[in-house]
Amino acid sequence: MPSSPPTATRRRRVHPAWWVAGVAFLALFGAAGFRGAPGALMMPLQMEFGWSMSVMSLAVSVNLVLYGLAAPFAAALMDRFGIRRVVSIALLLVAWGAAGSVFMTASWQLLVFWGVLIGAGTGSMALVLAATVAERWFTARRGLVMGALTAGQATGQLLILPPVASIAEGVGWRPASLLIGGVALAVVPLALWILRDYPEDRGVQPYGADPKSYEAPERAAGGALKRAIDGLAFAARRKAFWALAIAFAVCGATTNGLVGIDFIPSAHDHGMPEVTAAGLLAAVGVFDIFGTIASGWLTDRFDPRKLLAVYYTFRGISLLVLPWLLSDRVHVNMIVFIVVYGLDWVATVPPTETLCQSIFGDRGTIVFGWVFAAHQVGAALAALGGGIVRDVFGEYTYAWWAGAIICVLAAVLSMLAKKSSGAQREPQPVPASATGTLD
Repeated sequence: MPSSPPTATRRRRVHPAWWVAGVAFLALFGAAGFRGAPGALMMPLQMEFGWSMSVMSLAVSVNLVLYGLAAPFAAALMDRFGIRRVVSIALLLVAWGAAGSVFMTASWQLLVFWGVLIGAGTGSMALVLAATVAERWFTARRGLVMGALTAGQATGQLLILPPVASIAEGVGWRPASLLIGGVALAVVPLALWILRDYPEDRGVQPYGADPKSYEAPERAAGGALKRAIDGLAFAARRKAFWALAIAFAVCGATTNGLVGIDFIPSAHDHGMPEVTAAGLLAAVGVFDIFGTIASGWLTDRFDPRKLLAVYYTFRGISLLVLPWLLSDRVHVNMIVFIVVYGLDWVATVPPTETLCQSIFGDRGTIVFGWVFAAHQVGAALAALGGGIVRDVFGEYTYAWWAGAIICVLAAVLSMLAKKSSGAQREPQPVPASATGTLD
């Protein structure tokens, strides 16, 4: 009896791309929690050292700025030195920042540990990591993978912050910081073992690639700093970049900037207890997981520009009616708002990343890094603007309405983000030789 073909016996049950995506998910999961964890430690630090909230807020601000600005340079470093090295070093920076903070004796050290080390480390594992993994390791299911990896950030914030806050309150802030450092260190061996820079390093092609037509891309050469700056210079000459960057800045402004910062105090202004408002905001994060994964699935099948226009339109309508929904209790209409806003929270990420790749080609990941930096700038400006509106008018109503107006702008700009020749990237069928049964 003739034996089975050798290729049949050597078929992999799970394509290595899925293992790489899994470790990337863990890194992103941790990065989100690590970046937000300092907020849970501010009150214990103030009680022990007497540091002002402004000093500690400055450290968190440095953290946020570096989280955004590190992204394009991290993308260039991944191109130059590889995913595995960058992620491993980023995790070590986070562990250093978290564990080193237990020895702090002066407030300036807070800027170093919380601001610089944790900010740079988490920024190097931000959405550019998701974009790099999706682009290099997947030909099919890219949008779905991008959505799942993006959802990892929301999951990290939900699952890491509560135990950190609980430990800080019950045992002390130092054990909580050591927990963060320990979790970061625990992921390093997985990153070194599983992560590889390109599918060819595992002897395979990207998941879903056609073995007859696939050609491995050229490896990047040259300085990472120069590549990041050149990527910005290349993109800045194109209207599509500014359309995507401004629209994504609106995304940051209307999520982390407005709702993330101002929802709880605005609800409190209407008589709602802060704990109740915080619970509603946490529910937004739960629905965000489902919305982002679904958005990735849709991005594989529909024009991402139209998806963005729909997302921003629904977000604008939600913000427009929010002032009439806020009250001293939770009611059905408020729950509808939470569900809609949660599903839409970062659903914009997969289509935005896909547009960056299709318009800017080999520079797409670096360009997406700069677009993500715009997201963080938008969040910072909106957080400041919301506070000013509250101080001037005594309420947040005009801030919510301003958010609704800029969402309309983002919807229009998204449709103006023209693609390069090649138009819509059609979802590609997975050939039998794509090796794998996991879809």
